[in-house]
Amino acid sequence: MDYKDISDDELLMMIRESDDNAKDIIYNKYRYIVSYMVKKYRNIALKLGIDMKDLNQEALVGFSDALLSFKDESNASLKTFISLCVERRLHAFLLKASRKKNLMLNEALSLEHEYKNYNSTLADIISDNNENDPLTRLTRDERYNDLISSIYNDLSVNEKDVLSLMLEGLNYNDIASILNMSVKSVDNAIQRIKNKVRNTLLVEE
Repeated sequence: MDYKDISDDELLMMIRESDDNAKDIIYNKYRYIVSYMVKKYRNIALKLGIDMKDLNQEALVGFSDALLSFKDESNASLKTFISLCVERRLHAFLLKASRKKNLMLNEALSLEHEYKNYNSTLADIISDNNENDPLTRLTRDERYNDLISSIYNDLSVNEKDVLSLMLEGLNYNDIASILNMSVKSVDNAIQRIKNKVRNTLLVEE
């Protein structure tokens, strides 16, 4: 059988019947998508300390998922669907890596830690840089841990993700890419985080 003369739809049907030759044909045809996506997120992965082999493996899993879940009646082409599945898989993987690295809340939110990408401490990043800002007193407060927990618990899931990625040194464009947000939405989330920090500190005073 000459697999090259078979349509994508037929090849997919054969793949679902465990035909490895059909899977190889599809992979060779669209493997450039995996390479493109890995290259696209390479710098972000490096910032998060992710090995390129792991990033490539996740992209391949997304590729396989696409082949198994693609519907013939879908409005999207197989190429588009593979691209979406691979990118979503990488987004989830990168975000999970960021969350895992920031699992230790107090360390992640250390206001005195300097974040290289911003050349400033978290206190500087989220403060108004004025002498009366309550953030300047936070690290001297005996209830530091309680305050940090209170601040974190007040954030939405989206805001926690934005903060987590920001603390890993990712810029607004990188954060927007992973979370599928506009850069403006990322900036808005950062502003909300700042406001919630200040409000929490004022209540706790």
